[in-house]
Amino acid sequence: MRLLLVEDSPRLIELVGETMRDAGWRLDAVSTLHNAEAAISAREHDLVLLDLGLPDGDGLDLLKWVRHERPGLPVLIITARGSVDERIMGLDAGADDYLVKPFHHRELLSRCRAMLRRNPHAIQPVLEAGALRYDPATADLTCDGAVVPLPPRERSLMEILMREVGRVVPKRRLETALSEYGQEISSNALELAVSRVRKRLQPLKTGVQIETVRGIGYLLRAGS
Repeated sequence: MRLLLVEDSPRLIELVGETMRDAGWRLDAVSTLHNAEAAISAREHDLVLLDLGLPDGDGLDLLKWVRHERPGLPVLIITARGSVDERIMGLDAGADDYLVKPFHHRELLSRCRAMLRRNPHAIQPVLEAGALRYDPATADLTCDGAVVPLPPRERSLMEILMREVGRVVPKRRLETALSEYGQEISSNALELAVSRVRKRLQPLKTGVQIETVRGIGYLLRAGS
């Protein structure tokens, strides 16, 4: 899952980022309406978290633009505007949900999961390769039913490789998918993530292995 956070508070960006990454979701963060439009146009997102008080205008203007350009994209407003009239205005403008600051990170996650469940385009099947299973809804990777503890970036890496099991995934595609908006990861960082996953999976009876295809990318092979 990839989410877009439109928020101008560095501290809130940091906190929401930690929450989403811990949940195994990728998060792009921008602080202006202009950059939000650019991010939505450049990448596919499963959900937008939208503040209303932004430096270059009102978030409701972006919401109207999203409803015109990407009508099926779920939007959750997160704002300090908490009156009944303001909540009604946001929902009537096209928001799928409305959360007033300050909020608890667990409630934010719960609301995001609920919105994604309601969006048929965001529902993704559980992935299987060998003894491994990856559930995109919870970002849990398991081996024979036991959770395989991996950091968020490594879990995202396994999700991508399991979606393409038996096929080579180019390094550039992986670098782009694992990057966040405006913060690209390096080839060295990708190689380190692959190395960490291999070490974590090595003692387990997964029935899979990650192969390096030199000069091209990586391949997840299941079976002998």
